[in-house]
Amino acid sequence: MTNTIRLASPTELEAAFQQELATDRWAAAETAYALALLLRDAGDWSKSREWVTQCLQLLEGFPADTEDQAATKRTAVGGVPLPNYLHAGVIRERFGEQA
Repeated sequence: MTNTIRLASPTELEAAFQQELATDRWAAAETAYALALLLRDAGDWSKSREWVTQCLQLLEGFPADTEDQAATKRTAVGGVPLPNYLHAGVIRERFGEQA
């Protein structure tokens, strides 16, 4: 038996991002990362870059001195897998010159 997970659409993730931005900025950063990855994998480099920038801006407001501070709270957002840790270094490693 195959377990398939439906990926959320960019529109669905953007709606989730807007809600999270008002209530949980860390969750919003995770969702921005998921959007950047989803759009990059779909070949929409321009939109992906916008979400990379949004994610980095949100992460600036959080300390990342310890693993606990940088650990993601979820394993995936909308079916898009998240890294174990989320900080500027991870973003730059995953997105290269986009970051």
